[in-house]
Amino acid sequence: MRALVFDGELRLTDIPTPVLQQGQALLKMRRGGICNTDLELTRGYMGFSGVLGHEFVAEVVEGPSEWLGQRVVGEINIADGDCDMCRLGVPSQCRHRATVGINGHQGAFAEYMALTTRNLYAVPDEVSDDQAVFVEPLAAALQILEAVHVSPRDRVVVIGAGKLGLLSAQVLRLTGAEVQVVVRSDHALPLLNKWRLPALRADDLPVNQADVVVDCTGNAAGFAAALDLVKPRGTLVLKSTYADLPQANLTRVVVDEVRVIGSRCGPFAAALSLLRQGLIDTQAMIAMRYPFEQALSAFDRAFQPGTLKVLLDF
Repeated sequence: MRALVFDGELRLTDIPTPVLQQGQALLKMRRGGICNTDLELTRGYMGFSGVLGHEFVAEVVEGPSEWLGQRVVGEINIADGDCDMCRLGVPSQCRHRATVGINGHQGAFAEYMALTTRNLYAVPDEVSDDQAVFVEPLAAALQILEAVHVSPRDRVVVIGAGKLGLLSAQVLRLTGAEVQVVVRSDHALPLLNKWRLPALRADDLPVNQADVVVDCTGNAAGFAAALDLVKPRGTLVLKSTYADLPQANLTRVVVDEVRVIGSRCGPFAAALSLLRQGLIDTQAMIAMRYPFEQALSAFDRAFQPGTLKVLLDF
């Protein structure tokens, strides 16, 4: 089968079709989405080597009968179910987890992928493939609300108007809070205007006034920028992964008693529900789609500054 592999260079190549193990289903890919983590992996993040991709919608073509023929999305953390974190009900932090397309598990940018059935979620008929491919990043945006209580009285700032930032801003707006989005360029302004979300430059915002600041910049400078905006005893949520190390005045975290929260993967069922109800606009975030055989061109496009979601059609 064809697969997109990174092993120091990005290339399309043939690899063996997965052989199912106990508890797995074989997924035939329908659509994949390129995210910032995929780009960072090709820059050296986590020393990655293997098949990329973790945002996908697929069809089950082999495995348990109750799953056959279903359109599915899949949670990316492969947990052992036995460690202390799993027993606490936090499989996303399993001590021995593998992560689809990131660490220890084949990614979704291949014609087929094997995945444990406990990671699968059926896609409702009302949710299109174009919407379903956003479930993983939308769930990550929802995880902000799992970790932080946001009230309608709060002032919330999202830094970074990229793919995850735009999803996060839409999710946070559902709380009734005042949500503002920091932009560095004009590419996201039409969407933010459409959604009636205020777009501002960082210099236009008052220093140390936001109750909650969410860093979705995808670069190492985002932490310091977020720290400039959060108020004393406010909350700073870090959503970015990147290869470089951030530099920031950590003394401010201590003196101002800022709560810093790392936020990663989130609830797939809730993400599917929001999409089914039409509460999140994903269609407007699609920049371009490419057939899988043009995956290298798709990555070139995704690397261009200001590009939103690039899709791979299988």
